[in-house]
Amino acid sequence: MQIQFREINPFDVWIWLKFTTVPSGREKQYIEEVFNSWFYLGKLGAFNAENLQVQETGLEISYMNYDPEGYDKSLLALMHNMGELEYEGQWARCWFDMGTADAIALDILINALKQLNQEYVAIEELYIGGENEDWPVEDSDNPNHAIYDDN
Repeated sequence: MQIQFREINPFDVWIWLKFTTVPSGREKQYIEEVFNSWFYLGKLGAFNAENLQVQETGLEISYMNYDPEGYDKSLLALMHNMGELEYEGQWARCWFDMGTADAIALDILINALKQLNQEYVAIEELYIGGENEDWPVEDSDNPNHAIYDDN
């Protein structure tokens, strides 16, 4: 799976997937579960790089002291919105307002998609940001992109 970063505005970012073949219904379900799970974790503030206490402790985490107020001491890192996953031939795309979620969110998504590619769905390419000249974003089924309302 090739991974390419294009121009990124975290408040208005498209993520594109190109499959080896037109994805089946089951493959679409896998992709949608990954994106929905990733978004919900982001909406709950999971991608907060200022509060990675376990990661920063190192390999020996047995009996570590975890600061339960660590999250409250950091800046909020919340995703704001997600559009519907759209498909056209061998392509899929989804729009996100990543809000203030930290860049670790993208690493986690890439890791999940790489494993999904190895196990379940053949993904040739992953583009993060930018546009696909073969499928303009103006042609989106979601005219204003957002399907989740923060209100």
